[in-house]
Amino acid sequence: MTEYAKGTFTIDGWDQETFDEAEGATLARAQVTKTFTGDLSGASSTTILTCTTPVETSAAYVGFERFSGTVGGRAGTFVLHHSATAEAEAGQTLLWAIVPDSGTGELRTIRGAGQIVVDADGGHTYTLEYTL
Repeated sequence: MTEYAKGTFTIDGWDQETFDEAEGATLARAQVTKTFTGDLSGASSTTILTCTTPVETSAAYVGFERFSGTVGGRAGTFVLHHSATAEAEAGQTLLWAIVPDSGTGELRTIRGAGQIVVDADGGHTYTLEYTL
């Protein structure tokens, strides 16, 4: 049966290092830590690769995030695969998918995908459609 999770998260830490800076784009690697509330309750550690451009509203990132906590009251861990782009005319697309077979504990069989929305004040909300 498909279930739906929603809630918010805060970014607790962001440690970024540029590895390629040239005309047109800057590439960097960031280590990000988060705390989740709502249907996902727990913490995560994320490694992302970012690409920023001279146009402030255009950027992209990809990454992997290990979540540890509970989903709908079930405890364990799993890995999320991120893919995101942003541009002035098209807006933001921040998608994530659970890496198949990455779950542990009571989340061993979890599968699913969802999205992240960043509001005008910089707050983050998430949705996740999943099966267990």
